[in-house]
Amino acid sequence: MSELTTIVENTLETRFPEVVVRDERKGYEGFIIQAEKLVEVVTKLRDDFGYDYLSSVTGVDYLPEGKMEVVYHLYKSTGGSALVLKAQTPREVASVPSLVPVYPGAELQEREAWDLYGIHFEGHPDLRRILMWEGFHGHPMRKDWQEAYYEEDSKPYKSRWPDGEVWRSEDKNTFHKNVDYPAGFDPETWVPDGDASLYAGLGRVVKPGNGGGLGTEQVVVNMGPQHPSTHGVFRMVVTLDGETITALKPVMGYLHRNHEKIGERNTFLQNMPFTDRLDYLSSMSNNFGYALAVEKLMGVKPPERAEYLRVIMAEFTRISNHIWAIGFLLNDLGAYFTPMLYAVEERELILDIFEAVSGSRMMCNYFRFGGVARDLPEGVYEKIRKLVYDRLPRKIDELDLYLTNNEILRSRGEGVGILTPDQAIAYSASGPLLRASGVPYDIRRADPYSIYERFDFDVAVRYHGDIYDRYMIRLDEVRQSLRILQQAVRDMPEGPIQEGKPQYQVRVPPGEAYGRVEGPKGELGYYVISNGKPNPWRYHVRAPSFVNLTPLEIMCVGNKVADSVAILGSIDIVLGETDR
Repeated sequence: MSELTTIVENTLETRFPEVVVRDERKGYEGFIIQAEKLVEVVTKLRDDFGYDYLSSVTGVDYLPEGKMEVVYHLYKSTGGSALVLKAQTPREVASVPSLVPVYPGAELQEREAWDLYGIHFEGHPDLRRILMWEGFHGHPMRKDWQEAYYEEDSKPYKSRWPDGEVWRSEDKNTFHKNVDYPAGFDPETWVPDGDASLYAGLGRVVKPGNGGGLGTEQVVVNMGPQHPSTHGVFRMVVTLDGETITALKPVMGYLHRNHEKIGERNTFLQNMPFTDRLDYLSSMSNNFGYALAVEKLMGVKPPERAEYLRVIMAEFTRISNHIWAIGFLLNDLGAYFTPMLYAVEERELILDIFEAVSGSRMMCNYFRFGGVARDLPEGVYEKIRKLVYDRLPRKIDELDLYLTNNEILRSRGEGVGILTPDQAIAYSASGPLLRASGVPYDIRRADPYSIYERFDFDVAVRYHGDIYDRYMIRLDEVRQSLRILQQAVRDMPEGPIQEGKPQYQVRVPPGEAYGRVEGPKGELGYYVISNGKPNPWRYHVRAPSFVNLTPLEIMCVGNKVADSVAILGSIDIVLGETDR
């Protein structure tokens, strides 16, 4: 914080008088920048002070004050804490400059803020809806937007059982804005504007020929959304010249359920099991990030034993995710099911641990503000020891032996889907995608949380930025997770696993907080605003599966259409997290 203060007070406030203002609201941090000077300020921060990594872009609706706010979390790729900047704009004509020319990684996040909040980003190269369909009415994250069947802003809905009598909400509010089409809109004759502009941008172009008198033309092909290679309901609109990709646009939102709107209706504690449903392969890590954000607001610190249990569950989650991702990648490359069998068997043993402590194998709902829900049952500690000291190291070595020098994996992976270090930083890549491009940035080291500073482990890094290195980085990270697990199992103390009494309701002081963890897929961050009431005023998820799709096009252009399947698989996305 002292470095941040020095930079902004001694330099920015001097250079931009009356432009940079410290956020003086109680419980808030960072600086409010005049919107028209935003691009100039962030360019200065990037070029002169090393804030080269834009992690998160968050829209906020301050309805009572008649304004919108866009919150930016900037970091240095060499490590350190966040520099928080904010741009404010009136709700009626919500508009701020786009940061895509400075930070290309803002592209999808700004589209999300436009889609859900109606904030226009001046100068954005492709400002279309991204999670909602083009005929959708309004911007659903605005505080005055209401959909059918929800008459109140937060749970519990008292109107559901008035005087003890049950009545159907939809009878009094039939459909409402869910099908309140814009003026002049006819769904029978509708052609998606977004798709029309999308296809026009990718265009079908006849080329003069290939030198042999044979004319060629570019063709636009839809890959997905109903296609097993897209890892769920995800679509790639690909322009092909023969079999070579010349342009690609990712299209998501088919699984969108407005997770964040649900989160702002729930109480703080009710949101914990909802985080499980984001990356449904990594629920423990999802719990972790949200718990950190709310604990910052509450000023709560978990007991020692709870911290160790959290780290153990998070690192087991990383191992489970990575071996699963390796299995799916080999499947995408056309390998037989044997690698998947390895991944499934070891993952099931890890899920046995999760089930023992949480009662569930996938949706674990284990973390609590100030600790964890319950301690290790009898016999589970011994199972964990055997896994981390014996079985998992042996099985990972076997997987390495069978796959790493496989001719198909190397020929399909080496030199394919390259993302350079500069591109990875500029496009806000995180996790294995970033580190496989030669950037040794791991939040557990760069901006430590929980008790990670106590453990001896290396930040895994590879330097070619291709599919093969994205496979190798996951093997490397599994081995580092085993190092952490062995130390955590060895050093875990006895003691309580929860600060205070069991929680049924919590009161969170007013303010804002951003809690982030190094999830298996990258930076998973939660931006939470409390106004002192039982429900969050703002609940935003910085989802690595979503942000890591930003550089997908530059990774695919110049490669073959079959390679796009492998490139997407090497990113490792989950659509529950991408779409939220």
